[in-house]
Amino acid sequence: MSGALRHWATRVRWFWREASGEAAYERYVAHTRTRRPGEAVLSRREFERRRVDEREVDPRKGFHCC
Repeated sequence: MSGALRHWATRVRWFWREASGEAAYERYVAHTRTRRPGEAVLSRREFERRRVDEREVDPRKGFHCC
């Protein structure tokens, strides 16, 4: 893969992960391990469940029913 193509593929992958929320768990894990070393890290499933619950409670965070 050429350098320019690799560069654009990396950028597209980054954008897709950010737009889809895929990178949020990795940021959460890094943050928790750095800032709260003694605290247990949630599993991926529990993290996503809490994100969905939070969005449903507060519509300003992205949940729209209609």
